[in-house]
Amino acid sequence: MSRTDTAPAALGDRTASAPPADRSRNPARPVLLLWRREMTRLRHNPVRLAMGLVTPLLFLVVLGTGLDAASSSLGKAQLNDYRAYLFPGTLVMSVQAPAIAVGISLVWDRRLGVLRQMLVAPFPRASIVFGLAVGGATTGAVYGLMVLSVGGIASIRYTPMLLVVLLELLLVSLMFTSLGLLAAVTIRQVDTFQVVVNLSLMPLMFFSGAMFPPNGLPGWLDTVVKLNPLTYGVDAVRRTLPGPSVLTSEQTRLMLGDWHPPVAAELGVLAALTAVALGLAGYRFSRTS
Repeated sequence: MSRTDTAPAALGDRTASAPPADRSRNPARPVLLLWRREMTRLRHNPVRLAMGLVTPLLFLVVLGTGLDAASSSLGKAQLNDYRAYLFPGTLVMSVQAPAIAVGISLVWDRRLGVLRQMLVAPFPRASIVFGLAVGGATTGAVYGLMVLSVGGIASIRYTPMLLVVLLELLLVSLMFTSLGLLAAVTIRQVDTFQVVVNLSLMPLMFFSGAMFPPNGLPGWLDTVVKLNPLTYGVDAVRRTLPGPSVLTSEQTRLMLGDWHPPVAAELGVLAALTAVALGLAGYRFSRTS
C-alpha cells in the first residue's frame, strides 16, 4: 500500500530533477561520444598507427637522403639539407590520411546502417558532424606527434616551439577532416569517395610547396601553388619549426608579390576554409533523410 502511494511521487521527483531526455539532447554529448569512438578505434589498432609512420619516414629518409646526395654531387644544391626542407611537408602529409579516414568511415556507416541509428538519436545533426571532425583531427594530430618525435633525423631541435607546431598540425588535420566529411555527405558510394579523395590529396600535396620552394615558379604553376590553401599550412609549419637556418632562408619563403604573409594570416586562411567546409558539411548532413 505504501509502495503504491509513494511510487508516483518518486517518479515525479526524478522527472522534475533530471529528465533523461533533456540530458540526451545536450549537443556536447554526441561530440564527446563520437570523439571517444575515434580514440577507441585508434587505441585498438596499433598496426594502423605504426603504418602511419612508415610513409613519412620513407619520404624523409629515402627521398630526402637521395636528393640531398644527388644535389651535392652535382654541385647545384641551393638547399643545405633537403631533409630539413622536406620535413614540414612530411609532417602535414602524416596528418592528412587519418583525418580523411573519418570521411570514409562515415560513408561506411551509411552503408552499414549505423548512420541511421545516429540520425534517429535526439541530437542536433550538426553535433554529429562536429564530433566526427574533432575525433578525426585528434587522430591526425596523434600521427603528427609521432612524426615530430623523429624530427631529429632532419636536424629539428626539440624545444617548446614544437607544441605550437602540434597546434598548427591540429588545425591542418581539422581542415582535412572537414573536407573529408564534406565529401562524405556529398558522395554516397564508397568506391567513388575513395577515387575522389585519392585524386584530390596528391595534387594538394605536390602543389603546396612541400617538395620544392614555392617562389620563382613558372606562371601557371606559381598560380596553382598560391591558390592551394595547403601551401599556407606547409609554410606556417616550416616557419614555426625550430630547425636549421635553411628553414628561414629567403629562398623558401612564400611571397605574394612583395608581401610575405605572417603565420597568423596563413593560419587564418586554413581556419576560414575549415569553417566553410564544416558549415557546408553540417548543412548537408542536416538534410540527410
